[in-house]
Amino acid sequence: MVRIERPRGTRDLLPDEMERRRSVESIFRRVVDRWGYGEVKTPTFESLDLFTIKSGEGIIDEIYAFVDKGGRQMALRPELTAPVMRLYVESFQVSAKPCKLFYFDNCFRYERPQKARFREFWQFGVELIGSDQPEADVEVIALAVEILSSVGIEGELRVGNLDIIKSIIKGLSSVEQACIMRLIDKNDIVGLEDYLKEIKAPDPLSENLLSLIDLKGRDALEEALKITGDLPELDRFSRTLELLDALDVEYIVDLGIARGLDYYTGMVFEIYSDKLGAENQICGGGSYRLAHLFGGRDTPSTGFGIGFDRVMEICNPPLRKTTTLYLVSFDDTRTEAMKIAQKLRKHTRVHIDVMNRKFKDQLRHANTIGADFVLIVGKDELESGKLTLKEMRSGEQELLTLEEIIERVEE
Repeated sequence: MVRIERPRGTRDLLPDEMERRRSVESIFRRVVDRWGYGEVKTPTFESLDLFTIKSGEGIIDEIYAFVDKGGRQMALRPELTAPVMRLYVESFQVSAKPCKLFYFDNCFRYERPQKARFREFWQFGVELIGSDQPEADVEVIALAVEILSSVGIEGELRVGNLDIIKSIIKGLSSVEQACIMRLIDKNDIVGLEDYLKEIKAPDPLSENLLSLIDLKGRDALEEALKITGDLPELDRFSRTLELLDALDVEYIVDLGIARGLDYYTGMVFEIYSDKLGAENQICGGGSYRLAHLFGGRDTPSTGFGIGFDRVMEICNPPLRKTTTLYLVSFDDTRTEAMKIAQKLRKHTRVHIDVMNRKFKDQLRHANTIGADFVLIVGKDELESGKLTLKEMRSGEQELLTLEEIIERVEE
């Protein structure tokens, strides 16, 4: 017999892990609900064009692309911003602005699996659509920080601005600009220097660019002004930082942030955790414009995605304690025991023997699964109207009515 194993780069999530994940997910959901964001869900697969229209054909090697039975080029979603913007154009374009959406779903990328980096992974994110104001950028950043803080993650927030970088390289071709931004995103300074020489970029441009992306900290904007001159982008970014200060959001200005996706336009940010290894980024986002590429109006947007799997690597969520009750029955009381179990399941977690085990084996199994209480449903108990409830930890037991048992296990 052939043993079939799960596909490489995927995981089976067992009950204990799913309980942890659902706990964190529910906390995230409560936070975004308080901020007024509504949930959306998009298809697991989309038209391949949705992802190549902006990123180019090269992305096909990095994703799960296929031809369906109708001959259509399709892809499993590698990220969720593009699908949500496609949904926005189809369903929300004429709605009141801003449009505030959130999502939690799985994505797929064909890449080499490594720690906390899988071919199937989960992403929690938000999109605030319709505003190009610094207040929108700050809301999204502050929300990302609060979501992570809600589960005890205090990451390092770094904030940058692509408009400032692009002001220096605007004279280059779009292909050259895209290559430069990718090298900056990878922090490949040697590769960037080599590429600037390869395309024969003017010396002042190369020097200014390399100096700019090295700027970090509180004095970064002042130093950037010396390099770029007075830019509207600097004033807008300065306002963003003022608002972050007003909200007591701690951050580091880092003008070397470029982000891996080339649809970002202005403000960008990333959040890192020192509890992870080399792959320590747990959140990333920024402002962008995508709607016009999908047939909609040119619309400013800001959003972020949280790497849920990386969050779970470092998060120990509080788990909701549910009392577990195990009903022990006999051959002549199994039917009544099943009826009682149905009633009790409205109030707590209930197990009942479905293996036709003997009395002692049922008790042994109750102990194996960590039941808090055993409820013995015997003939004498049914006739008296009171059942034997045994607390497993102390061994104490008492005769109680069903109503009294419900009160006890709900405490």
